[in-house]
Amino acid sequence: MVQRIGQLFGVSVMAGVLVAAMILPAVGGLGLTARDVATGFLNMPSELETLTPPQRSIIYDSEGGEIAQVYDRNRELIELEDMSPILQEAIIAIEDSRFYEHGGIDIQGTFRAAIRTLRGDTQGGSSITQQYVKNVLVESATSREEVEDAQAETLARKIRELRYAVTLEQELTKDEILEGYLNIAYFGDGAYGAESASQHFFSVSADELELDEAATLAGAVRFPFQYNPRLNPDEAVDRRNTVLDRMAENEMITWEEAEETKEADLDLDAADMPDNGCVPSDAPFFCDYVINHITNSEEFGEDEEERDRWLKTAGLEIHTTLDPDMQEAAQDAVDKWVPRDNESRKVAAEVLVEPGTGEIRAMAQSRDYGPDEDELGVTSINFTTDYDNGGSTGFQAGSTFKTVTLAAALDQGLGFGTSFDSPGSMTITGQTNCEGGTLAPWSVSNAGESDSGGHNMISGTKGSVNTYFAQLQRRVGLCDVIEMAETLGLERADGTSFDNPNTQANNSFTLGSEEVSPMRVANAYAVFASGGQLCEPQPFTEIYDSVKDETLEFDSDCEQVIDEDVAAGVSYILSQTFKGGTTNGLDIGRPAAAKTGSTDGTAAAWFAGFTPNLSGAVFVGDPRGPQEYPLRNVNIGGRYYGQVYGATIPGPIWQETFREAVEKIPEESFPSAPSRFGSTSSQPSGGGSDTQTAAAGGVPDVVGQTEEAAVAALDDAGYNVNVSGSPISSAEPAGSVAAVNPDPGTSLPSGATVNLFLSNGEGGADGALNDHGQPAIWPGSTRDPDHGEA
Repeated sequence: MVQRIGQLFGVSVMAGVLVAAMILPAVGGLGLTARDVATGFLNMPSELETLTPPQRSIIYDSEGGEIAQVYDRNRELIELEDMSPILQEAIIAIEDSRFYEHGGIDIQGTFRAAIRTLRGDTQGGSSITQQYVKNVLVESATSREEVEDAQAETLARKIRELRYAVTLEQELTKDEILEGYLNIAYFGDGAYGAESASQHFFSVSADELELDEAATLAGAVRFPFQYNPRLNPDEAVDRRNTVLDRMAENEMITWEEAEETKEADLDLDAADMPDNGCVPSDAPFFCDYVINHITNSEEFGEDEEERDRWLKTAGLEIHTTLDPDMQEAAQDAVDKWVPRDNESRKVAAEVLVEPGTGEIRAMAQSRDYGPDEDELGVTSINFTTDYDNGGSTGFQAGSTFKTVTLAAALDQGLGFGTSFDSPGSMTITGQTNCEGGTLAPWSVSNAGESDSGGHNMISGTKGSVNTYFAQLQRRVGLCDVIEMAETLGLERADGTSFDNPNTQANNSFTLGSEEVSPMRVANAYAVFASGGQLCEPQPFTEIYDSVKDETLEFDSDCEQVIDEDVAAGVSYILSQTFKGGTTNGLDIGRPAAAKTGSTDGTAAAWFAGFTPNLSGAVFVGDPRGPQEYPLRNVNIGGRYYGQVYGATIPGPIWQETFREAVEKIPEESFPSAPSRFGSTSSQPSGGGSDTQTAAAGGVPDVVGQTEEAAVAALDDAGYNVNVSGSPISSAEPAGSVAAVNPDPGTSLPSGATVNLFLSNGEGGADGALNDHGQPAIWPGSTRDPDHGEA
């Protein structure tokens, strides 16, 4: 040890003298001596922070599967013992044959290079230690100026490298320096470090390299583009042969081995570079959400630039909450019902979260991820989340917001039996906003005459009766309903408040006039499933930082925001919608609660539902503008839809997703309906009927009849009739009935609405027929459409 310290001190002094010899011809007129310059060299800053080189970060799902890789440098760090000894020898032979003999500076090579540089002829000659220093300075640079300074072909830069190299040799062993160099060096074609280069050019690990492969890689380091074996094979072979000669000269191999290897062809087995970013991922929009979550969160760095650099250079192992099976189920469902390349340009988006933890289990939408927004079926906008997380400015949530009014009413102590006479249309007056201002009178209507009559919370929710909820909101107070929405974690997707003067919530808040994201809706419904706990949506379980060798663990951030009885009461009411309500026929074979949602003019359609341990929300609409491009008279996936309601497409997406998703989680039951809220009967108190008695015989088959005859037959059967104003393609004579919804034979309550669609006499409906040979207006539907929506 004493001998090595003495040797290194001697190198330091000699380096100072060498520097003096290099620069004295240029400064001789200043009266400086070699001793002055040498002393100045020894007094230069010498501490080099040997940062871990930038490397790939990997995003994993909850089962350890890879979601995506993100990086600035395609690099995988490995230890020296995991690099082929023949590669180590090849690098030393061609770059610094006296590496294990000098103290960081090859005096002969440096002196020769410096003299030629002074004469205007840039020349190599740096030791491996000096090259390592240069690479560290380049990789640690945080600005373009620092990068240019670290790469400048100047004497000042060379002297600085010499000083750092001398000190580095005092702090690290030779093997540590060689390991650092082989991990940081650039081998061309985007491959940084020996492991990435080996995998890229020869599809083997660095410890499996043969002599010819090692010599090829070693030869590329000096000029990675010129000696790139994929792009310039002839130059690469010449350089490889030079390396083999140097190895023979240094007795690392025999001359016979060198000559024999020179005869070998350049045997490349080049592999594609590892995917970088979210585009190639199987869960691209969740990947995008993770990246945005990191770059937007102050816990990961002081500013966005620092956080982005940490993500792309720290070799992170990002373990997320995404369940691969649930993600696949969600993606399959949205793609099935709303194909990515559908000409109508409609989109379906779905989010699943776990109640009680906020962990995001799935995030899917019927689009390919990419920057070309003009290409059909491609977008970089994540329609499942808010604008500040890479999402959109949101979509009107429709009648999914009626659930907020239910929660506010129960929270005030109102019971299930709270009843109102709910006519087909009415005017609501006297509502005030949160500033105390009186709102203008509001005319509100139901979508069908069957909704009129007396309703309580249960029957009003099962029928999604607009006039009932308008009165319930007035009874509770608009501001209290808005406050409950915020309590449940609902926010406008554009970041403004519900009561912002520029987007002030109006009378129709309970009917979902606010633009929100599926993420917010799914997470709000999870509050009811969890017994009243609001949890922040959580995409991570832990992140391992390989640079700091530390693991960040993420716990759920939850708060009890509503009473358990209120949550149980809402869950009970929503579970009844599967029993003759708007979600009838969309059950999943275990306890569930749900609410459909459609907006005024059928601009958007929603379905939000949950089990005790999983919550999800589905949105379907047109991102170009739902009001301008509504869900009416559209063809989606080869099927024609007169109108799309919450139970038409979003409902089946939710159902198919959940049937698959719940297979891996235990079946649980909801709490019983709290007795404090009174009777669970759907019969309103104080008179009125919810008309739930089934009409005998079900819906008559009137297809092919004249409009007049069909209306009369349905009226005689006890149903209200709605005749669509938009004829559809059908083989039936023009003006006759082409299709009925619900299907003939469907059992419906007396007074329910049956929709008639008349034929335009222009042939069939592109082969999209239901079980009765009719156009599939609601494909596979045997349920009442979401006729009560706003």
